[in-house]
Amino acid sequence: MRIAAIAALFLTLLTAPLTESAAADAAEPGGVVTNPVSKDFADTFADPAVIRGLDGYWYSYGTSDPLREGEGEHHRLPIARSTDLVDWTYVGDAFGADDLPPYAAPGSLLWAPDIRYLDGRYVMYFTVTNTATAPHQWDYSIGVATAPTPTGPWTHQSAPLVAPRPSGSDYWNTIDPAQFTDVDGRKYLYFGGFFGGLWVTELAPDGLKVVGEPTQVAVDNKFEGSYVVRHDGYYYLLASSANCCAGPTTGYSVLAGRATSPRGPFLDREGQPLLASRAGGTPVLDQNGNKWIGTGHHAQFTDLSGQDWMLYHAIDRTDPFLDEPYGINERPMLLDRLDWIDGWPVVRAGAGPSEESRERPVTSGFVDEGFSGDLSGWRDARGWAVHEGYVRHAGGGTATLTAERSLGGDLRVETDLRLTGKAAGLRLGRASVTVSENGLTVSAGRASRRAALPGGAATWRNLAVTVKGRTITAEVGSARLGDPQATVTLDAPRGVPVSGAFGLVAQGAAEFDNVSAARLFRPVTRMAPQPRPGRLIDSDEFDTLDDAWQWVRQDPAAKVSDGALRWPVQDGDLSGTGNKAGVLLRTPPPGDYIVETKVTLDLGEDTVRNYQQAGLVAYVSDDDFARLSQVAIWNTRQVEYGRELPFAGRLSYGGNIVGAPATTTWLRLAHRVDPATGEHEFRAGSSRDGKTWTWGGVWTFGEDAAPRIGLIAHGGSQPPVNADFDYVRIYQGA
Repeated sequence: MRIAAIAALFLTLLTAPLTESAAADAAEPGGVVTNPVSKDFADTFADPAVIRGLDGYWYSYGTSDPLREGEGEHHRLPIARSTDLVDWTYVGDAFGADDLPPYAAPGSLLWAPDIRYLDGRYVMYFTVTNTATAPHQWDYSIGVATAPTPTGPWTHQSAPLVAPRPSGSDYWNTIDPAQFTDVDGRKYLYFGGFFGGLWVTELAPDGLKVVGEPTQVAVDNKFEGSYVVRHDGYYYLLASSANCCAGPTTGYSVLAGRATSPRGPFLDREGQPLLASRAGGTPVLDQNGNKWIGTGHHAQFTDLSGQDWMLYHAIDRTDPFLDEPYGINERPMLLDRLDWIDGWPVVRAGAGPSEESRERPVTSGFVDEGFSGDLSGWRDARGWAVHEGYVRHAGGGTATLTAERSLGGDLRVETDLRLTGKAAGLRLGRASVTVSENGLTVSAGRASRRAALPGGAATWRNLAVTVKGRTITAEVGSARLGDPQATVTLDAPRGVPVSGAFGLVAQGAAEFDNVSAARLFRPVTRMAPQPRPGRLIDSDEFDTLDDAWQWVRQDPAAKVSDGALRWPVQDGDLSGTGNKAGVLLRTPPPGDYIVETKVTLDLGEDTVRNYQQAGLVAYVSDDDFARLSQVAIWNTRQVEYGRELPFAGRLSYGGNIVGAPATTTWLRLAHRVDPATGEHEFRAGSSRDGKTWTWGGVWTFGEDAAPRIGLIAHGGSQPPVNADFDYVRIYQGA
């Protein structure tokens, strides 16, 4: 329980309500935040998980890699600690070199941890890459360990939580666990990856055993790295898509779907299921043309002001590998704001990853008490005492420990509490929020509302209360990780003040720690600007094939007919060294522009038709291009935005995912020249109806490049299928 950093402040402040500007000064420290935030202790820290410990520190856990270039030794789930979520210090590994689970094969790696606080102990879930009981090298399983503190000591369970799942001669990706507790107290585990899809299974109340049969919630060959939160009554499944680890062409991104049940079905913003062959996914985080690519595998948390944030890994495209090229991908940890706009989560309102920002999480408030000292700054202390780093009321009736500082305005207050008596909670003016065995209750004057609290209250819980105007919203959870176990909202009657005196309330014995009050965050409600077409400056409606087109390896089968360019999909490709496919190109206008096409490609559904595709291309050469196409990837149909370029004597290829295709799909590439670097940036967009657009990631070309734009139709000729392009139109960028 950490030092009360501003105990002395209570002695000097007056008792008038805190003004908004003063709250901002007290709760929002300045200074530029530079990504990656893991730079002080690690060059790579992939798949980060995060939790705030009962000691007041924030802890992050990474996948098993060497932390520094040249180190050479893997850390088994390294742990870092921070007071402000910006400056981190390495504090050790969860497991030593000889400390593998008893069911793990020698040499196994431990990947992708997820950390929770469940019923009085810390529980860590992780991937075990090789299970001794199965004969395959990559027979993944999900492990679980428990500890009394965030740094351990960790105790392995004797058997996998989720055992390897055979699929023919191979094994499904039983990887990337994420735990979630619902409002009814039921616990769930989400897991899975590209081979086999994403699944959810119910857990026993202790979180250490699987109950019943798992349910598939997202299609295979598209998602991994799942994370689930509950927000405004919906369950949001956020997952990473495309490839995590392709060095300079890594196109990893985060997509989302939502449901009214933790078991799904999860649908994206346009109603497209995540479990369909043409799988949906609303963009949450995408690369934006700065140095960060491959943005994904994240964790979420809420700061003391109520603002949500995302920790995730990314790759510096100028330094993509930890040591030698094509070795371990260097994936440091980044931090950015997570907004909720029109019911959907999105990083920085859609602006994507930051390199530098003046925004930082609020991790200390104008009330900020960890009870490591005495009760300076508090009054009415009779019956209260500091004990082992927290304050407790010994019992014997009802008592309020009152802060010397009164509160006013829109606020978020919170505390960790453990109930051993009748009830405990917070007082705000003449309103109160209390936790008891009967549930969570918000009262203001004669008005009162209550919600059941599963699991009782005899363990440490987090109680967070927001006051906005006269509306009081209270949540009880375990660790600020988007899974509140009880939520109550009450509009206080007029004449009942919800500002003024602030304190801790106990009816009988109770314990409190990490008490804070901060100015309520101001939500961002408008998306960052997205590309919009301006004036039409060039087009081919395919009455004929106009003279502006130029072929690379002309395909005589491609012909204009009935107002469309009909191009039988070729048995060839551009990726790799084969370079057999034709490319139809034209020279774009100078400056910023948007090129658009409408392409019909009937790839069916569910069957394997690798890798038939058609769409747009930005082309410098056969080994330096970005293509945006609807494509068959095993059983799925996706809009992939792929990039190939030469790097360190080899060709590197990776993809980014941009929406879900229909049989007829509209595609756009929005080009701009970065005024600072001169680089050519191409952002990809897709639409299923030509009206509603999904915008994805950005691929870049060097300042000296002269990319042309055009069309492709390749990836395999069996079964035969035609790509019908209705037009190509070029608009002025806006």
